[in-house]
Amino acid sequence: MKNKSGLYWRCQIGGWLFYGLVSLFFTLSQLNSNPQFAKNFEPTRFYPRLFISLFTGLIITHLLRLAIIQLKLRPPHIKQKWWLILSCTVIGAYFYGLFNSALVEIFELYDPKRKFTLLQRSYYNLFSDSPIIFAWTSFYYLWHYIQMNTNSEIDKIKLETTVKDLELRTIKSHINPHFIFNALNSIRALVDENPERARTAITELSNILRSSMQIEKIEIAPLERELSIVKDYLALEYIRFEDRLRVEYHINEDTLNLPVPPMMLQTLVENAIKHGIGKQKQGGLVKISSTIYNQKHLLIVENTGELSSDYNMEGFGIASTQDRLKLLYGKHANFELTDAGNKLVQARVSIPI
Repeated sequence: MKNKSGLYWRCQIGGWLFYGLVSLFFTLSQLNSNPQFAKNFEPTRFYPRLFISLFTGLIITHLLRLAIIQLKLRPPHIKQKWWLILSCTVIGAYFYGLFNSALVEIFELYDPKRKFTLLQRSYYNLFSDSPIIFAWTSFYYLWHYIQMNTNSEIDKIKLETTVKDLELRTIKSHINPHFIFNALNSIRALVDENPERARTAITELSNILRSSMQIEKIEIAPLERELSIVKDYLALEYIRFEDRLRVEYHINEDTLNLPVPPMMLQTLVENAIKHGIGKQKQGGLVKISSTIYNQKHLLIVENTGELSSDYNMEGFGIASTQDRLKLLYGKHANFELTDAGNKLVQARVSIPI
């Protein structure tokens, strides 16, 4: 509140001083270009009148502002009250002229060659000086409309940011349980068959959960960190698939430090296992590639299989990937799921560097 009050007075005083400087500039210009004006110019009358004009203008416009606030005429609460705004402005202009005339009369600053009464001077000033009051009112409302629109845009941006943050957190909260349940199912299958391997799997799962909990507080993570999660996940799945699962990595070392959405790569690999390798009697290949092309970071996950109705484009894994890329990068990121031929399905993510 104090900041707004201070800003108002800086603008108020600065505006009237600017008006005074403009008036002084035009007067001095007339002195240099108009001999008749220079002959009749009286500095002892002009400068005090200019000071009175600025002083009364400062007081009248401040009272006009208080009236606008009291009558609730500031945006956005004005609606059908334009007539009231106009009335206040006209009254303010009249009193501006009246007070100017009264002070000029009191201090005897009027031109003795002009035989005007106080009332006549006030009407004269009303027509000669009132435009500055109308200009003040126009600037006052223009300022508030600009401020209102600016605040509206700021609130809109804050709302969009909040929505994005909530959406990202919601996506994460779904990803982690989704992954955990699948991992636990893999471990459950090993408990009776091979307890030692099951204990190893539990250790690998704890590593993944630890990494996942650390990632929960950030929106992006280095690719190297994501690869470590994927390797632990594939180690768990290898226990279940054994020789039916083959894994290849084609990772450009320059991409290891590039940021990617957390758990996204693991989600794509999990999708490849579920819809690809899990559907093949003979198992198959999961190939993970990371490279840089045309100033884009390309992440590619390929798996043995065919793109069919089993690949639900609105399923959680694919939908969450598309949502996060859209939220974090907008139109600058891209996700494609295609049939790459040679019985390979390719999930391709393009992220701006």
